[in-house]
Amino acid sequence: MQTGNYSINEPSMSKLFDNLAEKGKTMYAPKNRGERILFQKVEKFGEIAGDYLLTANSAKEVVFPRYEKVFSYKKTQDGILINDPTGNPFSEVVLWGSRPCDAAAFIPMTNTFEKDYIDNLYVKRRKNLLVLSFSCNTCDEFCFCTSVNGGPGNTAGSDILFTRLQTGDFLAEIITEKGKKVVEENSSLFEASTAEGKEQSLAKVEPRFNQDEIQAKLQELFENPLWAEKSRACLGCGTCAYICPVCSCFDIQDEAHGSQGTRLRCWDSCGFSLFTLHTSGHNPRPDQGTRWRQRILHKFRYMPDKSKIAGCVGCGRCSRSCPAGINILDTVTAL
Repeated sequence: MQTGNYSINEPSMSKLFDNLAEKGKTMYAPKNRGERILFQKVEKFGEIAGDYLLTANSAKEVVFPRYEKVFSYKKTQDGILINDPTGNPFSEVVLWGSRPCDAAAFIPMTNTFEKDYIDNLYVKRRKNLLVLSFSCNTCDEFCFCTSVNGGPGNTAGSDILFTRLQTGDFLAEIITEKGKKVVEENSSLFEASTAEGKEQSLAKVEPRFNQDEIQAKLQELFENPLWAEKSRACLGCGTCAYICPVCSCFDIQDEAHGSQGTRLRCWDSCGFSLFTLHTSGHNPRPDQGTRWRQRILHKFRYMPDKSKIAGCVGCGRCSRSCPAGINILDTVTAL
């Protein structure tokens, strides 16, 4: 839902950040951490990284934490008392500086956590999240957002998308009612504008493959030797899943201490050898080839078949960070 275009200059951007923070919102933004740039909590506008292609971690942690309490319990003489965290208020969070691929990832994430079963932990965090994204004016060889129906100026998943124009000011595309409310509450910072000139300010990401063709081909390649070939270097470390903005596999762990305990949800990965290990000892995915096949099929066939949305946004984080140098594009283009 497009609700209008505005212009905002750099000093006003700083003021906008301050206004949102002063309202008690938790601010997440790209922050310099040594040689890496990470999405982290920030207190001041000056903490935000100024020049970056992409953060090393994804933005999914703001709605799907690495580990979180599902509930805690305590046994008493009167029975078992359950403490459900979804009954507590969730803080309002602003994701400032996400890229279009980060924002687009919230769409398949929401399908995962809301379509077949309503996951209240995710739903409440997503409801309280404001996504202020910034278009990409640069890219590298790992970027392939245009191959999965995205783009450097894609608005999907954002509440407001900012694009730095060649004039130095920012174009603000208001996408949702949340974004419209931000403009209304900070009207002195914005001026009416058009989207003219936006394309000249965006990075040029050439398509590398056709998503529909890949989806169709995967119907016939389940037993292809390519899976073993492309996975030989895989260490099974799970880095690709942990930094992927779409991957949402998790495990459940119970920690008991006498008469009380906690149930936790923790990130997991289909690349781990224990992920599909049965109690009997049988493992239907006994090697990295079958596990790598599952990763590709899940992203490029199963999710599109079910929800019409690929499980990959083309950010390239997995390929940049893989310690073994495995590039997901190599597999997909080989297919």
